[in-house]
This record gives sequence, structure tokens and C-alpha cells, in this order.
Amino acid sequence: MGPSLPWRFLATHDGAPVADAESIFALSSGHGRCGVAVVRATGPASSTALRSMAGLTRCLPPPRAALLRSITDPQSKEVLDRGLVLWFPAPHSFTGEDSVEFHIHGGPAVISAVLQALGRVPGMRPAEAGEFTRRAFQAGKLGLTDVEGLGDLIHAETEAQRRQALRQMSGELGRLYQDWTDRLKLCLAHVEAFIDFSEDELIEDGVLDQVDRLVSNLQAEMERHLKDERRGERLRSGVQVVIAGATNAGKSSLLNTLCQRPAAIVSPIAGTTRDVVETALDIGGFPVVLSDTAGLRESPDLVEREGVRRARERVEQADLTLVVVDCAHVPTDVQEAAAFLQGHLRSVLPAQAKPETGFPADRFLLVLNKTDLLPREQKQKLDGDLSRSSGLPPICLISCQTSDGLRDFLAVLHRSVKNLCGDPLAGAPTLTQARHRAQLQQCAVALAQYQRYRDIDLALAAEGVRLALTSLGRITGRVGAEEILDIIFKDFCIGK
Repeated sequence: MGPSLPWRFLATHDGAPVADAESIFALSSGHGRCGVAVVRATGPASSTALRSMAGLTRCLPPPRAALLRSITDPQSKEVLDRGLVLWFPAPHSFTGEDSVEFHIHGGPAVISAVLQALGRVPGMRPAEAGEFTRRAFQAGKLGLTDVEGLGDLIHAETEAQRRQALRQMSGELGRLYQDWTDRLKLCLAHVEAFIDFSEDELIEDGVLDQVDRLVSNLQAEMERHLKDERRGERLRSGVQVVIAGATNAGKSSLLNTLCQRPAAIVSPIAGTTRDVVETALDIGGFPVVLSDTAGLRESPDLVEREGVRRARERVEQADLTLVVVDCAHVPTDVQEAAAFLQGHLRSVLPAQAKPETGFPADRFLLVLNKTDLLPREQKQKLDGDLSRSSGLPPICLISCQTSDGLRDFLAVLHRSVKNLCGDPLAGAPTLTQARHRAQLQQCAVALAQYQRYRDIDLALAAEGVRLALTSLGRITGRVGAEEILDIIFKDFCIGK
């Protein structure tokens, strides 16, 4: 999405177009050969570019209407291509400025020639990374959450990521935060009016009681919003799935089977994998970052010990751990098998993560590999007996050699990943950025300050509301003192 927005823009943003004498242009479609490429220009000189390069000497075309024209060099008048031009007059454009789009053939030579020609138009320069979006934000066309949603949509690689990003870009998350912002402004306006004018009996009774209710409701809503188990952030960046277990259990074979390529070296020699091998996958539309790790065992080898340390570190950070076990090592007796697997699970987990009772089904999967080496009757008995055992996470019996059981395993894996991410279209919009979470946590702390000082020092209580409002403003990019004053004079007949 380009570089992060400078904070000077956030501090001065008031929803009005920002004057900028420079006009910019860039290739807006993807790079490389393609049927059609889109070159976009915005700013005061975009109308000049359109007139001089599309041969429109008399008047500009109708807004947002495609016009087939010869695209020429503004100096030599050489025809560069023949394509469509579209005119977007301010303020009805992406950036809020006069803008033009050239839809040309997508060959590298055509694109290069048109970009060079635009550079020869007076007042035009190449755009910096993210500059079109930055101007849209400055003009009030997009809030910061909308900008982030746009960036996520551009980088979305799975269906679920696309849905979440499109929902955020459409403004749902921004509207939620704006609603909270508006209510906090009302709270702050009422508290400050009470402080300044209550002695003159110009403020009606019950004003602070109303603020108390609003603050309490906001706290409850924010706490629910924060208790999302990081579903939105996980969906945005990918579910961290780690393959762990003893040496020679078939962990690397499972990685290769899932990504359908030889991503990791497979060898009968124990301890072949010594570092973390990572690959990105799309599991039923959900993004997964799959990591194969070193086999967990005690070793005198310094390099292997480092690999084991890294493996345990990845297990600590994992959203979901696939614990792979060689099914030939599992006892045939059901009680002994359950006890063996529970002990194996505890040996894989870091000491601080070992649960006292059971293993969460959404955090662990037991994968019993190499079923092709078992007699059919033993495999069926193992599958039936263990599925009825309590205190164990979901169990999948597979063979990476024959792909037997792989379909059922993928269904269980998809269900676990979906539970970790949630449905991006269901319920209230979720947090997608770590910075949102940090600011909302500060907001909650600030509202607690209001509650703490409400009956002790109203000025300090008001400061808590003001800090909460500032934290929300850092998420949306919109907050200003004038808005508080507007509410004060709108809601209270002060000085009348």
C-alpha cells in the first residue's frame, strides 16, 4: 500500500481537499504485459494533459464517459496509441481533484511512451508510492481505516481476506469508530459545559448522569470489540500453523503433501530438518502460514539443538499446532494409546502452555501418520477407539505416502482454521490492525479514568474522555477541538 501516512496529515485533516500545486501521474494497473493498462493523473494539470494528449482543443469530454481517442505526445504530436480517456472533474474523483485516466494497450513500450509523455506536460510529475491514496485521505474521500482496507484488498490472496478487506474498505469499521467518536464528543461537550456553566444554572439537570450511561455503554462495546481473539488480525496476516513432533514422524512429508511440492527435504535419517521451513497456503479460502520444524528430541549436535529450540519457539507462537505421530508407535490398547498420545502432546508443548485438563480443539490437531504400514483391522480399531477418547484434540489418521485419509484431514484442518478466523461477513466488523487494538486499549484505559475521577475531580474525569477521543482519532485520522465547540453551542443555549 505504500509508505505509512505522515502524522502531519493526520493532525491537520479536516475533511476538506488539500491544495497542492503539483499534479501527479502513475500506472494504476499491474506491471507486465497485459491487454489493457490504466494510467491515471490527478491534480490541476490533469485537464491540460487530457487536452494536449487526446487532441481535445475545444472542450473536455463529459464526466465519467469513455471517449475513444488517439493518444499523442504533447510536444511532437506523435501518435503513441489509440485508447479510451475518462475525465473525472473535482470533487467527484478518487482523490477529490481533477483527474484523468488513459486506458491504453498494455505493452511495456506503449506504457513507457505514455508515461514519458505525461512527464512532459507542465506541472506533472511521477507519483510517489501511495500518493493517490494519501490525497484521497487528505480530501476526506477515505478515512484511515478505509485506506488500510484498500491496501488489504490490493494484497488479498484468499477469498476470506478479500471479503474482510472489502468490508473494511466500504467503511463499516470506520463507521463503527466514527459512531464511538461522535458519542465521545457528546460526552466531552456535556462534561465541559457542566464544568464551565453549571454554577450559572444554565445546564439542565441529569447531564452528567447521561454522560455516565454513555461512557459505561461505550466501555462495554469496546471490551466486546477487543475480545475478538485476534480473528481479524489473524485473517489479515495468515493463521500460523506449525507442524511439530518427534523425528521421523513424517512432518516434512506432511508439509510437502499439503503444499504439493518438495518444499522440505524428506529422508529416513532422523534429524534431517534442522531449521523452520515456511510456506503460505490457501486452505478453503483462508490464509495459512505453514511451518515445518525440527524433530523434538535431545541431541548432542549443537545445530540440531538450535533447530529444536526454534521449533519449540514456533509452537509457542502458533495459532494451531499439528502434532504428527508415527502411528506404529501408538499402543494397540485404547487406554494405553490415549495415555501415550496425551504424554506425547505434553512433550511437544512448552512448559508454560501445558493445559491441566484436555487440549483445545481449535489449537491442536493430532495427525497419526504412516497408516499404510498398519494392518487394515488395526487401523480401523485405532480410528474407532481413539475417536471416543476424551481429553484429546481431534485425531486424523493419514498416510502421506498413499494420501489415504488426506481428504478428511483437510476438512478438519479447514474447520479449525475457519474457527480461528471467523466469518469475515458475519457480525460486527473485527479489528484488523495491531495499531487499532493498541489505540482502543488506550481508549478503554482513558474511559476508566473518567469513571475513577467522576466524583472526585470532574476536570480530570473530562481529561479521560478527551484522551479516549484522541485515541479514537488516531485510528480514524479525524479529531479536532472545533467539533467539540460545535456540539457545545448546538446542544446548550449558553449565553442566550
